[in-house]
Amino acid sequence: MKRIFALALAAGVAVAAVSPAQAREGCGPGFHRGPYGHCRPNRGPGVVAVAPGLVVGNFYGGRGYWDGRRYWQHRYRHNNGWGYR
Repeated sequence: MKRIFALALAAGVAVAAVSPAQAREGCGPGFHRGPYGHCRPNRGPGVVAVAPGLVVGNFYGGRGYWDGRRYWQHRYRHNNGWGYR
C-alpha cells in the first residue's frame, strides 16, 4: 500500500513538473518580472520615441532635456540611468 501511494505521489510530482508555464498576468511587451514580482522595463539598445519628433534623453536647445513628459534643464546620472532636475 505504501509503494502504491509513493508511486502515485511520484507520478503526480512528475506531471506537475512537466506542465507548461502559463503566461497569464504578464507584464506586456518591453517589460519583465523583477526579483519581487514587479514589472520592470527591459533595458537595451535602441531609441525610445514618445512623441513625434521628440526622443527621450535628447537635449533640445532653448528648452532642455526631454524625459517623455516634460523638459528639464539639468540631467545627472542616477540608478543606472538619468535623473532630471
